[in-house]
Amino acid sequence: MASNRRKDNKGRVLKEGESYRKSDGLYMFRWTSRNGKRKAVYDATLEGLRDKEEKIRRDLVDGIRTVDENVTVNDVFELWRKDKLGIKEHTLVNYVYMYDRFVRNSIGTMRVKDVRKSDVRHFYSDILRNRRMAINTLDTINNVLHQVLAVAVDDEYIRNNPTDGVYASIKVAFHFETPKRHALTIQQEKAFLGFIKDTPQYCHWLPIFTFLLGTGCRISETVGLCWSDIDFENDVILIRHNLVYHQHEAGKCYFTLSTPKTAAGKRTIPLVDEVREALLQEREHQGEVGLISQYEIEGLHDFVFLNRYGFPQNPQTVNRAIGRIVDAYNDKELERATKERREPFYLPSFSCHNLRHTFCTRLCEVETNLKIIQDIMGHADISTTMKIYAEVTQQAKANAATKLSGRLGIPI
Repeated sequence: MASNRRKDNKGRVLKEGESYRKSDGLYMFRWTSRNGKRKAVYDATLEGLRDKEEKIRRDLVDGIRTVDENVTVNDVFELWRKDKLGIKEHTLVNYVYMYDRFVRNSIGTMRVKDVRKSDVRHFYSDILRNRRMAINTLDTINNVLHQVLAVAVDDEYIRNNPTDGVYASIKVAFHFETPKRHALTIQQEKAFLGFIKDTPQYCHWLPIFTFLLGTGCRISETVGLCWSDIDFENDVILIRHNLVYHQHEAGKCYFTLSTPKTAAGKRTIPLVDEVREALLQEREHQGEVGLISQYEIEGLHDFVFLNRYGFPQNPQTVNRAIGRIVDAYNDKELERATKERREPFYLPSFSCHNLRHTFCTRLCEVETNLKIIQDIMGHADISTTMKIYAEVTQQAKANAATKLSGRLGIPI
């Protein structure tokens, strides 16, 4: 039987689907793909052809698409973008922006089947080392790239996701750790708010920072707060939506309105006296200067915290204000401490989210019911609440031990 089968110019018997072309000296393997189309690959040697043939046969057995071998990462991204459901609009906008800026013209041009872990690792390392990007930026890039290549796995373009485990190894290699958010101490809170109150240049910021420290709201919840969300009669605040500010997408800047980050984020929180007073002062001030909300989105228009033009505050503007206030306070404090010949009491650098963490810490100091704390904070996962509570409890124990030291009646 073997003598009746096709052979190459060296007399070697060719397998089914293989052939040798005398016209150009190339070996060819033909097969039928899953969609019924005839396909062919070529090689100058029989050994090379059979290496390709083995991969093709393995792909056919595993259900991998051999007919679409030229599909690029960018092609799959368009599939992912088209069918992406269940994601907040502002999150999707950010993903698309990060992909277009960092991925599209680099690893995005590669054929999906050619992408290896080493390629992803080199790509991530380049972002951190040569472009000097923050680890948070890489986290977002990895998130979207992982999702895109997961589509390639699901649609059988590739067997495994080449991003799996790479981001974690990169963080280890570059000695990155998730920065721990610290709460302000009561002394730091008083210094921060006191300086704002006593400084004409910054006193207009007092209501919003009092609100952040007195409610634990996220900054997107705060800038999206409307007067209709505040029930002064029953002393409660309804958190029903977020206002997110985008600084990209075709060079435009705009707000989008969305529901809270999680179902737990839609909640009712107590209106404490300090916050009530700050809100009433803000409403009175706006009435005196004739400041009226000039912005409307999806039927909402009575926003509480406005800039001088009547538009909702930009979260980044609020964070930048914190930086300016802290710098101004520390300069003033150094000047005072020098005159008074004492050590200065500096404020650390922090953001709006530190104020949320600060409120949660104060709440944990006076409340032991974790469910109540979770509901007020809008934590979707009780473990987040428990972690902060554990930190506060540990510090409370340490403080108690310090107070107890020397009062046990035990001779040393």
